Amino acid sequence: MSRPHVTLKLATSLDGRIATASGESRWITGEESRAEVQRLRAAAQAVMIGAGTARADDPELLARTEPPPRRQPLRVVLDTEFSLPPRGRLFASFDRGPVLIIGAADGDAAARGKLEAAGAQTAAVARGPVGVDAEAALDLLASEGIERVLVEGGGVLAASLLGADAVDRLEWFRAPIVLGGDGRPSVAALELARLAEAPAWRRVALRELGPDLWESYERG
Repeated sequence: MSRPHVTLKLATSLDGRIATASGESRWITGEESRAEVQRLRAAAQAVMIGAGTARADDPELLARTEPPPRRQPLRVVLDTEFSLPPRGRLFASFDRGPVLIIGAADGDAAARGKLEAAGAQTAAVARGPVGVDAEAALDLLASEGIERVLVEGGGVLAASLLGADAVDRLEWFRAPIVLGGDGRPSVAALELARLAEAPAWRRVALRELGPDLWESYERG
């Protein structure tokens, strides 16, 4: 069993920030970029985010395309302690597609039960250095027949996957704004000691989308 193909989507300012220091993030990129993200979702079998992004953005994670996709992607949240409140847009849209919350095997069993009672699917994997072991979560999805995963945030999840060399493609949408060092980074700390340790990428496409740039990268 091989892990799914993983595409990491980043929607950032020119300096790689996904939100202001206060957490404001809607909308950094323009309508054209957001429309392309919907098409990326529709092409994926699963869309994955971290619990922090789920709390901050209250996303629906449905693919809103015309025509609508024949099947919505599985919506996956990595939530180490199963601490996500069982409410919000994810929980209000079970009729349009399932939600799977993956936590740590030693996570909060009572909280997990509340999520299941609200209608979410849950699963448990090993705990990693920072939260859920993201590679183990991908292995779990592969065991369920998932071959294509779109990862949409946040920074900790992005860093975890990049650090594990578990990202195959980057789709980077950059808006012509600068948020500065106090903005929230698209990728959390990788703890690299040398430049030679940095993940290397090869740009395969560059397009203009209104005021934004859309860059596609594959592993170098």
